[in-house]
Amino acid sequence: MDLKSIFRTVPDFPKPGINFIDITPLLLNPGAFAWTIDELAKPYEGRKIDKIVSIESRGFLFGAPLALKLNAGLVVLRKPNKLPWETYSQSYDLEYGQATIEVHKDSLQPGETVVVIDDLLATGGTLGAALELMKRCECKVEGVSCVVELTFLNGRGALQPNPVHTIVTYDAE
Repeated sequence: MDLKSIFRTVPDFPKPGINFIDITPLLLNPGAFAWTIDELAKPYEGRKIDKIVSIESRGFLFGAPLALKLNAGLVVLRKPNKLPWETYSQSYDLEYGQATIEVHKDSLQPGETVVVIDDLLATGGTLGAALELMKRCECKVEGVSCVVELTFLNGRGALQPNPVHTIVTYDAE
């Protein structure tokens, strides 16, 4: 399936010079959305996955159906002060500042096998922070999955040695 023909590119969003890949048209197409979840699940079929760890906010859109498909629990990583219980926090650098994500301390147990998912892999900052949280929780990361990868930003390298699975790649800005 050609997801690029479904996505929309929005120039100069969220700032001039950025071409934003908008995945929301995919969500309007049930067949393409189902196909995407099937593709995200393929590398993990037949493996014991305890939890899908999804990153706020677009990662939630893919994490929830993937968790159901793989018969796994769903863990949400959120921005600060959005989770009501005790959390671990991890800060990371963005192109234009810094951000932080948090996870409930009791949502993951040492030794659990997880897949970390987000909608898009760019520089790897957010996903790298998620992987640091997984280390703190003493989880085994089976892989990192994203619908879209911007290969020209080399984010995959920041996630090594974890296996990275993406469906659609963009090779130039």
